[in-house]
Amino acid sequence: MAEPLVKSFCGEVSANRKYPGPRYRGVNLLLQAWDVLLWTGLLKGLQMALWPRLRPALGDYAYPAAYPASLLLFALATWYCGLLRLPVALALLVSILLGIYGIRRGDYRLREIRGLLAWDAVFLVGFLFALAVRFTNPPIGYFSEQYMNHAFIASIIREPVVPPLDPWFAGGHLTVYYYLGHWLMGSLAIVTGLPSEVAFNLIPATVYGTAFVMLYALGSLLLDRYRWLPLAVLLLIPPSVVWFLAEGAGIYSAFQETNWIIPGGRVEFPVFSLFLGNVHAFEIAVFNQVFLIFLLGFTWLRWRRLETPGRFGLILLLGLSVGSMPLLSSWDALVYAPAVAVFLLVVLARDRDRSTLAAAVGVPAIALSIYLPYYLNLEPAGIGGIGWGLPPTDPLAFLAVWGGFLALVYAAVARDIRRVPVAFAVAVPPLAAGYAALAILLVPLAYLLLRRERSFADLLCIAGLAVIAFCEVFYFEEMLGGDYSRFNTVFKFYFDAWILLGTGSLLLAGGWLAGRRPVLPAAVWKGAAVVAAVGLIAAPVALEIDVGRGLLGIDYPPAGYHTLDGFAYLEATRPGEAAAIAFLRTLDGDHRIVEAENGDYGYYSRVSSFTGIPTILGQIGHELTWRGNGAWYTERPAEVRAIYEDPERTLALMEKYNATLLYAGEPEHERYDVLLPDRGLRLIYDEGGVRIYERAG
Repeated sequence: MAEPLVKSFCGEVSANRKYPGPRYRGVNLLLQAWDVLLWTGLLKGLQMALWPRLRPALGDYAYPAAYPASLLLFALATWYCGLLRLPVALALLVSILLGIYGIRRGDYRLREIRGLLAWDAVFLVGFLFALAVRFTNPPIGYFSEQYMNHAFIASIIREPVVPPLDPWFAGGHLTVYYYLGHWLMGSLAIVTGLPSEVAFNLIPATVYGTAFVMLYALGSLLLDRYRWLPLAVLLLIPPSVVWFLAEGAGIYSAFQETNWIIPGGRVEFPVFSLFLGNVHAFEIAVFNQVFLIFLLGFTWLRWRRLETPGRFGLILLLGLSVGSMPLLSSWDALVYAPAVAVFLLVVLARDRDRSTLAAAVGVPAIALSIYLPYYLNLEPAGIGGIGWGLPPTDPLAFLAVWGGFLALVYAAVARDIRRVPVAFAVAVPPLAAGYAALAILLVPLAYLLLRRERSFADLLCIAGLAVIAFCEVFYFEEMLGGDYSRFNTVFKFYFDAWILLGTGSLLLAGGWLAGRRPVLPAAVWKGAAVVAAVGLIAAPVALEIDVGRGLLGIDYPPAGYHTLDGFAYLEATRPGEAAAIAFLRTLDGDHRIVEAENGDYGYYSRVSSFTGIPTILGQIGHELTWRGNGAWYTERPAEVRAIYEDPERTLALMEKYNATLLYAGEPEHERYDVLLPDRGLRLIYDEGGVRIYERAG
C-alpha cells in the first residue's frame, strides 16, 4: 500500500527516524481490518468465478467446493507465471475471464446466491476462529519453524520466480523442498499488496475457513443430521491433553506434553498446529486433504448418477487435487497417492464401465502432468529407504493420543465382533510380539475390512488405521537416526491419520446419532449453532493462550500485543533491528546478504527470514535435511566467519557468493570478532546498533 495512504491512517512518522519501519499495521486495527477485507475479498472473488464451472460435476456442492478448487487453480496459474517469468498477477485473468463468462451466461442469480450464503457463513466461522487464534498469538519467532516458513513466503513475495530462491542458501533454489503452499499464499499476498508478516497470520485462517466449508459439505453429503460433526476433527484434542489439564497444566503446556508423548516421534494435531502458528507446509495442505476426501466421498456416492461432462469434470478436479499434493506436502502424497489408487480400483471393480476406467487412468495421468516441470527440477536429499524394528509404542501413550477416535470405531464394529468373534484373533500375533498398540488398532481394522458393504466413513477409518499401523512397524529413513529414526514418519503420518481416522469416526458417530430421535426442536438446534459459532470465534481471545510471548520470553505491552502483524513485537523488543529490517525491505534489485550463522532455533537467520533476501547460509540443520551432507556443510559456516573476521578475504568471499550486502547487528558481534576491510564496503545504514554495508562494484 502506498506510503501516503498508510500515513493518513496512522499519522506522521517520528521525525527522528530516517527509515521508518512498516509497523503501522502492528498498532492500527483499522488498517488490519482493511487487510483482512482485501484478503477475503480476493478469496471470495476466486471462488465465485469458478463456482458455475463446477456445477456439471458437483451440482449443489459446486459452491463450497469452489473455495479449495479456486485456490488450487490459482496456485497452478501463478506457478506457471513464475516459471515463465511473468507477473503472478496475470493469473487473475483466468478468474476474471471465468467471471465474465459466467455473467454473460447469467450464472449469477441473486435469489440463488442468497440460498447459498450458509456455506459462506461456515467458511467465515472457520476463518474468524483461526484469525482470532493468530490475533492473540501473532509473533513470528525462532522457537519453532516460523522463521523457515516466513523466509519462504518473504522470498517468494520479493522475487516470485519458479523455482523460488532458497533464502537460506545463496545461489540455491527451493527445488529441495515442497513449497507450493507457500507459493500460493505468497502469490495471494502479492496480488493484495499485503506484507508477508500480515499474510503469515492470515494463512491459518484461510486454511481453516476452506477446510471448515468442505468438512461441512462432507457432512451434508453423508449425514441426514448433525452435518457439522466432521468439523470437530479440526477442533478436537487427544485424551492426553484432558489428562494434563486435570493435573493443573496450562493449555499450551498440555499441548506440548502431548507433543512428545510418543518416544522418538512427535504428535501434532490440527488445533495445536494452529496455536503454534508455524504455517508449515503440511499445515497449509490441510485444505487440500479435506477437499480430496470430499471429492472421493462424492465419487463414492454420486459417480453412477453423473453424466459424461460431470464425470469428466470430477476426473479433472481429482487430478488437480492429487497433482497438487506432492508440491504442497510430499508426506501427504505418500499417504494419499496409494489410497487414491486403491480407491479408484475399488470403484472400477464396483462399476466396471469405460468412464470409471478412464478415471482410474486419467486421475494419475493428470496429477503427474500438471506440475511436470517441478519433478524435472526436483533434487532433494530424499528418503534412504524404509526401516523397521524400532521398539513398540507404549499402549498407554498410544491410547492417550488415539483413544477417543478408536472408541468410536470400536463402538461401530461392536456388532461385527459379536457376530464373528473369531476375527478378534488378529490381535494375537502382535500381542505375542509385544506390539500391544498394533494389536489394539488391528482389531477394528480387520472387522471393517471383513464387511461386505462398506460406507465411505468405513473407508476413511480403514485408511487412517492402516497409516497408524504402518507407523507401528515401519519408518522412512532420513537424516535423523537412532532413537529419532521415526520422528518425521510419526510426525507427518500421525497428522494425516488424524484427519482420516478422525473424519471417518466422526461420520460413523454422526450416522448413529442421525438414526436417533432428536432431543431438541430444530429451531433450538439452530440457535445453539449460532451460539456455538460465536463462542468458538471468541474463545481464543477469551482464553488468552500465551504461545508467542511465553516461548520468545518477550515483555510486550498487552495493549499492543493483539495484532495480525507478526513482526510488531520487534518494535517493542528490538527497535534497532526492526528499523534496519524495514530499511532492507525498501531495497530493490537482486541482492544477497551476509548475516551470522549459528545453527537452528535461535535469533539467527532472522535477516533473510524477515526480508526474503538470500543469505549465504541460514539454519544449517534444515539445509542439511534438504541437501544432504556435502562440502558446503563445513565450507559455508567457515567462510561466513571469515567474511566477518578476516578483512583480507571479506570481499573475495562476498564476491564468491555474489553477496552484495553485509549486516552487522548485535548477534553478529556476539558470534564473531567483527573486523571488516577499510575499502570495498560502503556503509549504507548506521542506526540503532546496526550497520549495513554494500559491496562496491
